[in-house]
Amino acid sequence: MKKISFMILLLGLFSGFNSKVTPEEKKNLYHLSFTDINGKEVNMKDFKGKNIVIVNVASECGFTTQYEDLQKLHEAYKENTVVIGFPCNQFGGQEPGSEEEIATFCKKNFGVTFLLASKIDVKGENTHPIYQWLTAKSENGVMDSSVKWNFQKYVINKQGELVDVFYSVTNPMSDKITKLLKD
Repeated sequence: MKKISFMILLLGLFSGFNSKVTPEEKKNLYHLSFTDINGKEVNMKDFKGKNIVIVNVASECGFTTQYEDLQKLHEAYKENTVVIGFPCNQFGGQEPGSEEEIATFCKKNFGVTFLLASKIDVKGENTHPIYQWLTAKSENGVMDSSVKWNFQKYVINKQGELVDVFYSVTNPMSDKITKLLKD
């Protein structure tokens, strides 16, 4: 009996070590990270105090010209906002290139200087943890959503909390988005 009680006590103590993120921390995305397009690890906590616009991007999509307006958004709001593009090939195979090809395409065609991540999945069993957080109310504390197509935009406030989601048809420079980025 003493062995069982001791084991239960140990399990209870060690189970706390497995949950690295408290429920309060889970409401923001600062406990997450990703790999940028050059292979460097980026921690979301580095963006505390800034708004974040996260967009799944693709080079061969009808919405690809939005790279231009994402760059304008980045330039107009860079003092208080971080724009991050997450290349994804899950919608019509419209992002088939390698990280190097994607970076070259974005720079050459749209002058992209905002942050680009390495290619990820935004849905399905291999969904990147950032997109798991963005799309699940149980993770973000705000809403469930699903990524419908390329260039879907998620806006996160300066506290790292999800504010809203905008589908592909909403231009990055839309008042719907920019009003959320103003101080």
